[in-house]
Amino acid sequence: SKKEFLEEHKYDILIDNDLRHIKEGESVGVIPILFGKDENYEGYQGYKYIGNDTFNGLIDFIHKFAGDNDSSDVLDFMKIGYKRNIGNTVNIKNYVGLIQIDNGFQLQVLPKIDFGVSDSNNLLTKKIFIKMLRSMKDFPAKVFSDASIKIDNMNLYDIFINMYLQEVRNLVKKGISSSYVELEENIKYCKGKLVINKHISNNLLHKERFYVSYDEFYVDTPQNRIIKATLEKLSKITNSYKNSKEIRQLLMSFEFVKASVNYESDFSKIVISRNTRIYENLIKWSKVFLLNKSFTAISGLTSSISLLFSMDSVYESYVSQQIKKILTPYGWVVSCQDKGYYLFEKPKKQFALRPDIVLKKNNRTIIMDTKWKRLYNKERSNYGISQVDMYQMYAYSKKYGTQDIWLLYPVNDEFRNREMISFFSGDGTYVNVFFVDVANIENSIKLLRSKIEID
Repeated sequence: SKKEFLEEHKYDILIDNDLRHIKEGESVGVIPILFGKDENYEGYQGYKYIGNDTFNGLIDFIHKFAGDNDSSDVLDFMKIGYKRNIGNTVNIKNYVGLIQIDNGFQLQVLPKIDFGVSDSNNLLTKKIFIKMLRSMKDFPAKVFSDASIKIDNMNLYDIFINMYLQEVRNLVKKGISSSYVELEENIKYCKGKLVINKHISNNLLHKERFYVSYDEFYVDTPQNRIIKATLEKLSKITNSYKNSKEIRQLLMSFEFVKASVNYESDFSKIVISRNTRIYENLIKWSKVFLLNKSFTAISGLTSSISLLFSMDSVYESYVSQQIKKILTPYGWVVSCQDKGYYLFEKPKKQFALRPDIVLKKNNRTIIMDTKWKRLYNKERSNYGISQVDMYQMYAYSKKYGTQDIWLLYPVNDEFRNREMISFFSGDGTYVNVFFVDVANIENSIKLLRSKIEID
């Protein structure tokens, strides 16, 4: 029967790599009973299908987030619903990353990026996404080289593990830190300074011994204990042979270090100073892996692995970084997340305005705001631009006293050959919509600069 067929084959579907990831904005659903062949599942009405047990694990994951005050806003981006002929569904949008639920199933959520060419294995998507992540100031990946790993053979979590391993490799090359530890011993030779009272009480009958105190150089420091504990944990959870091999090699450099067993205690003892600056990124990574913390506002849960990133924040950071890099040499002063203006001034300053990017040159001010949203080429529907966004741009224009307002949306295939859209309020405010090609970001921002300077 169809039901028996589904029960027999549903776990075959789970090990299909193509079904272990979705694109941001797509949905996940339970395998519907109305089908009899597994090839019919893939892509049906744009849904990815997983088995009942795994789907229920994902629902539990979302409910745990609901009880976490620090992470409750994730519910705005993980919607539980029901669709006729589909079954129960979860729609994920604007958040990307990786979720591993309690049964070990990993769901990889990738950003929806249009390249103008096929990206069936998601290699281009992962490469661009990693570049975007590295633009974020709190993302600890400074020595990572995407040329050193085969991204197409790794899921996001293994890519992050590889980033960590490259940081550890860099540390080992420069030498792991040591520190002096004060020791007391009763030994057969004099070393350091004699502890008189303990020497007398312990060695009255042992004239050949000396009770001494001395400083010893030890590598068994809190930061090294944390790193060894992280390496040992990652060796158990990585799915990459390359990562496993690298971990085994690195652990040899920590042979004389005891792995941390009390993470919170050792983290509290770590002080990042001029001499231990090289550990700064490693400690951030270790908190992610050992405590299931995150680099962003969304925290992990102790029972699940989760690394989730707001694409609004990632996109804003990536575009801002490139605008600063490309426009600054041309005399533009670039300010990100600008502060100082309020929607209301009296009776007190209220409702702060925080445009993503403010450009200033001579007496000219330009306001730019990034929006990670897919527009569609329908003028009747205002291309999908929300009224709220336009109200926000109008407020920026009036408060900053400028008519130059730019909305920066990611390009998609509908707008690939259309450079920009313009709106005029009638009272001096111009809003220009520019489409940023995140896959060719430098050329795209250079084109944006040319548009600005023509004006």
